[in-house]
Amino acid sequence: MTEKAKILDEQSISRALTRIAHEVIERNKGIENVILVGIKTRGAHLATRLAERIEQIERKSIKTGELDITLYRDDLHTKHENKEPHVHQVDIMHDVTDRTVVLVDDVLYTGRTVRAAMDAVIDIGRPAQIQLAVLVDRGHRELPIRPDFIGKNIPTSSDEKVVVSVRESDAVDRVSIHTK
Repeated sequence: MTEKAKILDEQSISRALTRIAHEVIERNKGIENVILVGIKTRGAHLATRLAERIEQIERKSIKTGELDITLYRDDLHTKHENKEPHVHQVDIMHDVTDRTVVLVDDVLYTGRTVRAAMDAVIDIGRPAQIQLAVLVDRGHRELPIRPDFIGKNIPTSSDEKVVVSVRESDAVDRVSIHTK
């Protein structure tokens, strides 16, 4: 894979997360009934950052959780027979019933990972609603899933891969497009 373009740097990612934090608060008229759930690995790191920003703005803590899902990527069919993502671990210590769950992920592509995450949330309770926050929406949906909060829309071809790096796991914050 060759890097084609750098799309977001550390400052751009920070600004996008701050904007999403304000949008989550505004859309939900506060955070009293909101739970942020990050999809591991990078979505969980982004959810932690969103929680920190929301707590700075609202001056109170927000409930959080994590889902560990086998990621669905462009190259998954070469690694696994089954293309469907699987939930491996649900780490949500709060009751989701009648609450708004905001799923947080790094890249929205086909929608299959988000569908698996929604199924996992519904398996543990009946939320009032599920919202979706993504750092990057690259298009090419296979399912009728649309994000509520988007850091950046990046139109891509199916030959390209969006690579999100976060300092917690990659030592740098950046989003780039790579070609095969």
